[in-house]
Amino acid sequence: MAGDSGDLLQGTLAILILKALLGGAMHGYGIARWVEKTTDDVLRIEEGSLYPALRRVEARGWITSDWGLSENNRRARFYSITPVGRKHLRAEVAHWTLYVAAIQRVLRAAPAVG
Repeated sequence: MAGDSGDLLQGTLAILILKALLGGAMHGYGIARWVEKTTDDVLRIEEGSLYPALRRVEARGWITSDWGLSENNRRARFYSITPVGRKHLRAEVAHWTLYVAAIQRVLRAAPAVG
């Protein structure tokens, strides 16, 4: 992730993965590129964070994986969101929507920086 906000990404990486997979199965590199593109390169997921997170999310039953061929004909693991993962994502989105709204209220109420 760009900047010094690595802690935020750590807490939200599962959400980003699940959201990326709503559009269909993807390999890890595709998930990372989707996040970068969707956030206009504000968020970048390093391989050292992504693949352990994919294993954790899969262990929780939120995604499944199968081997296949990538667009450049290389063997890759493709991940898909499960019904349990969709349910978890809905709950997390609701939670984060409330959280973001609360932070926005604080930022609007705070004196100007500088």
